[in-house]
Amino acid sequence: MINSSPMDNALTKQNIIKKASSDLGNLIVLSGPSGVGKGTVIRKLLTLLPKVIRSTSVTTRPIREGEVEDIDYFYKTKAEFEALIEANAFLEWAQYADNYYGTLKDFVWEKQQLGLDVILEIEVQGAKQVKEIKNDIILIFISPPDFPTLESRLRSRATDSPSSIESRLKTARIELASRLMFDYEVINEDLDEATQDLLHIVKAQRLKIIKG
Repeated sequence: MINSSPMDNALTKQNIIKKASSDLGNLIVLSGPSGVGKGTVIRKLLTLLPKVIRSTSVTTRPIREGEVEDIDYFYKTKAEFEALIEANAFLEWAQYADNYYGTLKDFVWEKQQLGLDVILEIEVQGAKQVKEIKNDIILIFISPPDFPTLESRLRSRATDSPSSIESRLKTARIELASRLMFDYEVINEDLDEATQDLLHIVKAQRLKIIKG
């Protein structure tokens, strides 16, 4: 019979804790100002790293050409969305330009239980909501290299009116001032470098040991 030492027992316990931490996927909340390239960075990450998905949000806005139900969004009427609010079904939700957007608790939890890391690409307002009810999340802020670069990106997209761009820039200043509430800041000056930074954060979190 081989007797185990206290050190062996401690290592065994540590391995059990570490395994438990790897069974459940992480919840990653990624925010940043409009035009900073959040979606582009996430799409590139998804091609490089397995077992990570982008959360599918619920929206009341009309489906657009090329979009797919249950993949791009879960499309609901305003009455259906408001019923979900009453049922406390959302991890976070907000209203923009007369439409609702939100993240379903059940969707996120089901994916985490499958061992998938779930990325929520949401506004800072939504990130604050999630942080208030969950303390086991990873908050990542995507920043531009500087404000003039962000403004140039927004204006070069040519998809918004001048008034809309000014509104987005005003919101961006507020959001940039909120970045200290996040755990990590990734500066998107070079797409490949920013993607690698995000990849390293996700990988490091997978190796983290849950204590207590």
